Amino acid sequence: MSTNRYAEAGVDIDAGEALVEAIKPMAKSTRRPGSEAGLGGFGALFDLKAAGFKDPILVATNDGVGTKLKIAIESGRHETVGIDLVAMCVNDLVVQGAEPLFFLDYFATGKLDVAAAKSIVGGIAEGCRIAGCALVGGETAEMPGMYAAGDYDLAGFSVGALERGTGIDGSKVASGDVVLGLTSSGVHSNGFSLVRRIVHSAELSWQAPAPFAPDRSLAEALLAPTRIYVKSCLALARAGNAKAMAHITGGGLVENIPRVIPDGLQVRIDARTWKLPAVFAWLAKGGNVARAEMVRVFNCGIGMVVVVPADGKDAAMKLLREAGETPIEIGRVVPRPGRDAPGCVVDNLDSWSV
Repeated sequence: MSTNRYAEAGVDIDAGEALVEAIKPMAKSTRRPGSEAGLGGFGALFDLKAAGFKDPILVATNDGVGTKLKIAIESGRHETVGIDLVAMCVNDLVVQGAEPLFFLDYFATGKLDVAAAKSIVGGIAEGCRIAGCALVGGETAEMPGMYAAGDYDLAGFSVGALERGTGIDGSKVASGDVVLGLTSSGVHSNGFSLVRRIVHSAELSWQAPAPFAPDRSLAEALLAPTRIYVKSCLALARAGNAKAMAHITGGGLVENIPRVIPDGLQVRIDARTWKLPAVFAWLAKGGNVARAEMVRVFNCGIGMVVVVPADGKDAAMKLLREAGETPIEIGRVVPRPGRDAPGCVVDNLDSWSV
């Protein structure tokens, strides 16, 4: 009877070990107070006291990149999706006033491609450096039969902390408060099932010039990584200027903003306050997507929303500019006109040129 080996079943242990060795320097580059960011153990330790916390509350998030990964896979461009993975997690932490501390990833594939995996993890490490959190570990799963050749999936897990009593939950939002928008870098990491459908209908290849950015390929333009808002939003939170913050992900503007607004209030957004970025104008026109649907699916150029008191608007905008943002006053908080009225309304959508 012949002897079976794991490699003959499609799992290459040597490739997995080679990947671990390749990414150790990447993890080490994300080291921060509280963590040595080492790899190879069964678990990672984090010292909250060394990170400067006295009476901390932990906040945890997890997320993925979604079908945006199909563009990376089909175009062979893997270097930025790791940034997306980190961004989707840490942006959800900071809206609650939490500082991201550490991050773990889960990478699953049918057959491990060490070069592609190294590029992906390199993006994760870069995202962690931008966010100021440590890449402390993760899991690489090689599962032949579960994924088609070349396919992979990513999931991320992040833990942050805030001092007791300093969290942001939107409970202090009141009528008259000002709503600020922080610009996005593009589609970010939501709505890509619709994006891919529109691209397919237009019969465009990923290598073709992007119709909305002819100096770049369509894949390169659409793979622009999700912005990480940690530095600016954490500064605003620590200054006590933010009453609420909302990360604009799946559900767009109209679904995410009400998550941080008390019952009885409504946010009115004025679409005239910013120009619809070219990628969204192309999606709307090329895909025949109604403007009302656009704000339910995409960020439409606003990746983060911050609610501040009217008398604190100027100070908040100054702080955000100093942190590298270009804040835009996009709306106001008003009384909700009825129990069944939506928590967020985007007015003047017809002003957008598509």
